[in-house]
Amino acid sequence: MDQLLEDLLKVMTLERLEINLFRGESRDIGSPQVFGGQVLGQALAAASATVEDRLVHSLHAYFLRRGDVNAPIVYEVDRARDGNHFSTRRVVAIQHGEQIFNLSASFQAQESGLDHQHPMPRVAPPEELQDAAAYWRGLPAEATAKVRRMLQQRYPFEFRPVLPPVVLPSQKTLPPKNVWFRAIDRLPDDPVLNRCLLAYVSDFNLLDTATMQHGVSMATPNLIVASIDHAMWFHRSNRLDEWLLYSTDSPSASGARGFTRGSIFSRDGRLLASTCQEGLIRLVKT
Repeated sequence: MDQLLEDLLKVMTLERLEINLFRGESRDIGSPQVFGGQVLGQALAAASATVEDRLVHSLHAYFLRRGDVNAPIVYEVDRARDGNHFSTRRVVAIQHGEQIFNLSASFQAQESGLDHQHPMPRVAPPEELQDAAAYWRGLPAEATAKVRRMLQQRYPFEFRPVLPPVVLPSQKTLPPKNVWFRAIDRLPDDPVLNRCLLAYVSDFNLLDTATMQHGVSMATPNLIVASIDHAMWFHRSNRLDEWLLYSTDSPSASGARGFTRGSIFSRDGRLLASTCQEGLIRLVKT
């Protein structure tokens, strides 16, 4: 297995301290704090470890404080309810004696029922597109060293945007934004792991959709961006080592906050998951 992906699986494998208490380590991906998707995925992994024969179908989370990448994170799980078909869990992530994140998740035993979905957008296939890394190699001169480090980082996922991402601050592009992605190597056949990894990667390519139409990008030096909350619904099973399409839009931005939505489709057009996120988007005067 590729070393980057193997290391991510290690990060997603938590140490069990007690029956409802877990500890995880972090990785620096170039952001000023622990990557939100990592905390989201680890918290879901902790909750999933307390549930049997049920898969997560929805989660709702809040980012409360910046995570310290150099310190472990402790996850405390509250077994709120186990019903005949559904289980509910609450998770609190703690660092340095303070809550940095909390999550509520609902799990369901497999059932059959009505089935419909919105169609997948018609876009170019991933084989015809460039990897996102090729675009970020051409960052403008005004991009700071911090921005370069974050955007030019190597990840355990491939990202291939359907349209070139906004690199220069003067460029304006209207959503939706469509990005193909997949893990860079084969993954285990574990539906719990694949859903935790989908939660992890769902935090990429989402919040910056709110900046596109304003001629602002992650390369803008005076831009501060941070996730406030994250919600996710898992509709159908997924594999992350196959190409998936992330289609995102942004219905609103106001009050230094941007609101974004996303739909994740399989290559054959099945709607696998839906996401929503609101985040801080603040332009600091220089």
